[in-house]
Amino acid sequence: MLTYIFISLLNGVCISLSRSINGRLSMERNAFYASLWNHIVGFIFLTIIIFFYGKGFSSFNLSAPWFAWLGGAMGALFVAINSYVLPRTGSTQAALLIISGQMISGVIIDQFNHPKDTLWIELIAVALIISGIWVSKLSASRKAKAIK
Repeated sequence: MLTYIFISLLNGVCISLSRSINGRLSMERNAFYASLWNHIVGFIFLTIIIFFYGKGFSSFNLSAPWFAWLGGAMGALFVAINSYVLPRTGSTQAALLIISGQMISGVIIDQFNHPKDTLWIELIAVALIISGIWVSKLSASRKAKAIK
């Protein structure tokens, strides 16, 4: 279990670095250009990994349902939006808002897929997430006023 925790933490570091790098590229070019290069380099990297460590593309299964393929489009849109937003909000604020959106949508998806008797607990959790966003925004605006 400790290995999975370490890998997850490393993934978080990679996501933060990727966001910052794509945000910088977005400032030099634009968000869609940053997203395009992110995916081209990622495709090349994963292709090399598949050929060296996998079975090549012979094990590629094309029988997934049509909606399973939307993940790639949503991933590209995520990178493009993130590349646009990060230079304007900063790394911490962008990460907070993205993670909050993931948590809120996760609660909603769980309620549709696995309705539970604990809906009130999940609603409290969503309220706490929204409160955290509000406190963070309030703190950022106070810092901005103090600098002026």
